[in-house]
Amino acid sequence: MASKPGERKLQILQTVAEMLEQPKGEKITTAALAARLEISEAALYRHFASKAQMFEGLIEFIEQTVFGLVNKITAEEENGLRQVEGIVALLLGFAQKNRGMTRVLIGDALVNEDERLQARINQFLDRIETTLKQALRIAVTQGELDAAVEVGAQANVLLCYVIGRWQQFGKSGFTRDPMAQWPQHWAILSR
Repeated sequence: MASKPGERKLQILQTVAEMLEQPKGEKITTAALAARLEISEAALYRHFASKAQMFEGLIEFIEQTVFGLVNKITAEEENGLRQVEGIVALLLGFAQKNRGMTRVLIGDALVNEDERLQARINQFLDRIETTLKQALRIAVTQGELDAAVEVGAQANVLLCYVIGRWQQFGKSGFTRDPMAQWPQHWAILSR
């Protein structure tokens, strides 16, 4: 039984994430969630006003975790190209370790939910793309990339690669590892 104020809320979010890890990807209902937690639906609503708020909590976790690690990469690594490599590898590894969150990132878990949730994921992806552009600009100034490289287009290709790997992972029932062949893929992407 949860004893501290935020403990039950965290337990609810962890259970939602666990339910999202099921390969069949059934729709999460408050009734199924409450049954899994062995509490009433009313108890769920004491912690979250809506199911959308539960998903917002998951998205907030994704944002804080990913950008906390991205900021660490950009602060500790001066080389722009290695920053890009680290960020892309981080995004693939995050999905690998957080299957349920992958379903949120690719939008599967958000189908038929409040559209502001998908808008927030889109905003998250835009921030990632902007971060990749910044790292690519650093790589150009360091002579790691040709000055003629269109950093906006390159950042978009990298983001599309990540989203594609997330999609393969989620749609395969989590059997296609997003990190599979990463060194070979990076060799192609970093040309």
